[in-house]
Amino acid sequence: MRYLHTMVRVKDLDESLDFYCNKLGLVETRRIESEEGRFTLVYLSAPLDKGSAESTHAPELELTYNWDPEQYDGGRNFGHLAYEVDDIYALCQRLMNQGVTINRPPRDGWMAFIRSPDNISIELLQRGDKQEPQEPWASMENIGSW
Repeated sequence: MRYLHTMVRVKDLDESLDFYCNKLGLVETRRIESEEGRFTLVYLSAPLDKGSAESTHAPELELTYNWDPEQYDGGRNFGHLAYEVDDIYALCQRLMNQGVTINRPPRDGWMAFIRSPDNISIELLQRGDKQEPQEPWASMENIGSW
């Protein structure tokens, strides 16, 4: 397992970039714009982590800016922790066997979400290429939110 990123939602991307980059000293490593999803993702790293972040996309802070205005309350501005895993199906099965709810099953062989006992959302991402969809995961429904 390898730590990837922490995601936070931001209301004003320019103001947030000013804070995180100009004031705090983080550097932008990559940016993803999604017209379809109506969001922008900006990934930042500490200066000493920049090389690693650019080559392996870790460790990073992900700023998520949703184009449609939204008020974040109740901690919703904090998104999730993300970890890259060797075998998403094996890990999800082990977690389920230990009583952990898989909120977003790895239907696509690539991504799943679980929650900690303190209700922190945790994203699990398959290392490398997606695995082929497999049952029971492919037909499992989402449970709760992530």
